[in-house]
Amino acid sequence: MKELVDKINAEIANFQLNAEGQLVKGNKAAGTRARKAALELSKLLKEFRKESVEFSK
Repeated sequence: MKELVDKINAEIANFQLNAEGQLVKGNKAAGTRARKAALELSKLLKEFRKESVEFSK
């Protein structure tokens, strides 16, 4: 579960970097990367939820 949390934190950092690149600099490619990171975050968070429920049993 520790690895999963580390992956989530890395993806959040990736998202923040690219989202800021789009907002501040107007970089369209950064926006694409931010959206991709958001999708990956969604998957990781669903996986975290499953593991968390399993862990609490």
